[in-house]
Amino acid sequence: MNIHKEGYKTIALSALIFGAINVVFFYFFSATLPLVAWLVFITTFILLLFIISFFRSPSRQFTIAHHQVICPADGKVVVIEEIIESEYFKDKRLQVSIFMSPANVHINRIPMSGKVEYSQYHKGKYLVAWNPKSSTENERHSVVIKSDKAEILVKQIAGALAKRIVNYLTVGQEVVQGSEMGFIKFGSRVDVILPVGTKLDVTLNQMVKGGVTVLATIDTLIEEKNPQVIED
Repeated sequence: MNIHKEGYKTIALSALIFGAINVVFFYFFSATLPLVAWLVFITTFILLLFIISFFRSPSRQFTIAHHQVICPADGKVVVIEEIIESEYFKDKRLQVSIFMSPANVHINRIPMSGKVEYSQYHKGKYLVAWNPKSSTENERHSVVIKSDKAEILVKQIAGALAKRIVNYLTVGQEVVQGSEMGFIKFGSRVDVILPVGTKLDVTLNQMVKGGVTVLATIDTLIEEKNPQVIED
């Protein structure tokens, strides 16, 4: 299993804490309370495995299609609705939100090739990710990507557990669909803001994979029935 670079320090620190706790418990309690010492070992070991799993970076075949928007995150589609987007476009747009549970892969991927027109970090609250206000009030990082077919806004949104958003994109950067956009630690959501009328290829409550599942079709007139697939 590959480990993402964002997890190196967290996993190292967790391993040190795991070792320290168990050295103490086995040194002081293994003779008098062996069951307690073993219970602590099993519990902390499971927590360590969970943290390692959280930062996993699985090998995948990414969907590459010029006329399609690919899901930027693993998780569940929890919102599909028209909104008035107030940060960048300032007009009516179509919002699709993907909720990432702590068990999901938390690498965020670029949904569409193009040029970064806008990249802005916003401080904010830590409402639960499924709260409708989290899109506008939570800590978040917004990125606008423009291609020759569309201009979309992608929001990485922190939640009640997620306290750190990492974003790798800068204004003016040319980006490639399926490449890494960033990382959100310990569960949250990603919003994709699309032009009204965009043909969606996902449905509410659908489970999706970042870089793999087609989120929307930008131009249905293009005859590209078999999108190119590349391996990470």
